[in-house]
Amino acid sequence: MRRTWILLTLVALASPASHADEKPRMLFLGTTHLANHNKDVANTHVENVLVPKRQAEIEALVDQLAAFRPTHIALELPYASQGDLDARYAAYRAGTYTLKADETDQIGMRLAKKLGLARVDAVDWNGSPPGDEASYDAKAWAQAHGKADLYQAYVDRWKAFAARDTAYLPGHTVTQWYLRFNDPARMREDGANYFDMARFGDDTDNPGAAWVGHWYARNLRIFTHIRDLATKPTDRILVIYGAGHGPFLRKDAVDSGVFELVEPQQYLKAPYP
Repeated sequence: MRRTWILLTLVALASPASHADEKPRMLFLGTTHLANHNKDVANTHVENVLVPKRQAEIEALVDQLAAFRPTHIALELPYASQGDLDARYAAYRAGTYTLKADETDQIGMRLAKKLGLARVDAVDWNGSPPGDEASYDAKAWAQAHGKADLYQAYVDRWKAFAARDTAYLPGHTVTQWYLRFNDPARMREDGANYFDMARFGDDTDNPGAAWVGHWYARNLRIFTHIRDLATKPTDRILVIYGAGHGPFLRKDAVDSGVFELVEPQQYLKAPYP
C-alpha cells in the first residue's frame, strides 16, 4: 500500500501543470493607425498599405502572428460597435467586403479569418471624462500661466517621436516597422512622456494631471473589456492597439495577475536595425 502511494505521488509530481495552474496569455501588438485618421496630438503618416508590396508584407506579418494561435483578437474599436463589427466581419468571410487600410481590417480581421475565428472583438472605450472640459485643458492652463513655450516643447517632442516613425517605414518592411513600434526601449520612452503632462498645473488646479488620470482610467476600462474575453485558462488574447496604450495595457495585464504577457518579438522574425 505504501509503495502504491509513493508511486502515485511521483506520478503527480511528474505530470504537467493542470489548467487550474495556467493563466490566459495576452500578446500586445502596438501599432499606428494605418488609415491615417489624424486624430492624435502627433500623428505618424503611413504610406498606402494597399499597394501590392505592402499587402504581401502584411500577409507575412499575419502569417507570423498566426503562430500565437489567438483564441480572441481584441481591436481598438468602440465596445458599443460590436454589432457593426460582427456584420462587417461576416461580410468579409463571405467575400462581400473588401478590407480597408486600417489595422483593424488589415491585421485583425485578416488574421481572424485565416484562423477561422467566429468573431473579432471591439474593446475600446473613449468617452468623455467627468467634469467640465476646462478641467483637462493643459494647453489653456499653460498659456494662462506663462508656460506656453514649455507646452509647445512638450507637443514638439511628441511630433518628433511620430516623425521618426514616419521616416522609418519607407526603407523597411511592415514586420520591421512593427518590431520598431514594439521595441521595449521605444515603449519606455513613450510611457515616460506622460509624466511631463503633470507639469501643466499647480496644487490647486492641475489639468495636466487630470488628463493623464483620464488616460489611465481609459486604459483600465479597455483592459476590463480585454480580460472579460478570457473565460478559460487556455485562452490566448491578441490585442492590436495604438502603441501609446502599450505601457498601460501591458502593465495592467501583469499587475492584475490575470494574464501571462507574451512578447511579440517571439513571433515577429525580421532583421531590425
